[in-house]
Amino acid sequence: MRIGLAAVDGCIGIGVMSVLDVLQTADALRARLDPAIPAIDVRVVGVTSRVATSSGMVLVADAGLGDLPSFDVVVVCALGTFTTDDTVAALARPDVRSLVGAVTDAGARGVRLAAACTGAFVLAETGLLDGGRATTSWWLGAGFRTRYPRVDLDLDAMVVTDRRAMTAGAAFGHIDLALALLRRHSPALADLTSRMMLADQRPAQSAYIAIGHLEHDDPIVRAFEDHVRAHLGAPMDIAAAARAIGTSRRTLERRVQRMLGLSPLGLVQRLRVERAAHLQATTGDGVDQIAPRVGFANGSTLRALLRRYR
Repeated sequence: MRIGLAAVDGCIGIGVMSVLDVLQTADALRARLDPAIPAIDVRVVGVTSRVATSSGMVLVADAGLGDLPSFDVVVVCALGTFTTDDTVAALARPDVRSLVGAVTDAGARGVRLAAACTGAFVLAETGLLDGGRATTSWWLGAGFRTRYPRVDLDLDAMVVTDRRAMTAGAAFGHIDLALALLRRHSPALADLTSRMMLADQRPAQSAYIAIGHLEHDDPIVRAFEDHVRAHLGAPMDIAAAARAIGTSRRTLERRVQRMLGLSPLGLVQRLRVERAAHLQATTGDGVDQIAPRVGFANGSTLRALLRRYR
């Protein structure tokens, strides 16, 4: 299996290096496990011969953009941006536009595509994700949905596998992506590698999502969030909440879904669980004591939601 790691200046070095380390470790373990497993050849692909990461580390590229069609899999590593505005600005850079064009060509030729973190924005720019599922850094969901409305964004999953591409969450999601790619190559080798590196795959991003840090600029959604936070201990009537912030239930549902990929009730549950987790960490109270303070009649419902989102 030949894998090309596409990286541009300013990329997150740990993203590139974690994929390299996982896959090169797997190849070193391959002979011990089963020499019949095909070799894994991983190369750094750059727009230029040297790639400077955001931390100042310089990577020597083993291949250029013209070589992308020769790989079995092309992984687009994170751009090194942390906001939607910065990510969109990076997408307009000449080197990133060149990468988008080369990835588009490789994908059209049947090369398997993958990306983690903001690398998913590069894949989405190609149009090859349209009509399929993908994920990206959880706090950039609103910006991703606005720019790529034809992509079904799943921010709960750590890794999303679609016939169009495989995508993973934020920076350390590169590790999960590498293990997912490895699992497609050899499940036994993926298991051995993860044990040797103490790098278990995490099935979901949902445990890491902090609603207050989700990046969006919709005033209706923000007003709804503020209203819910102010009334977490009370029963929540979505229609009444919509009226309280000066909108209709239909408009509220549409805007919350578009910005966050959630229903209003789903957002209420996330906010309640977020507050409950904070109270667990900062007080000596148990779930049964906390439940009524965040709007649940009993602790069993809260326990189930805490298990779901952790």
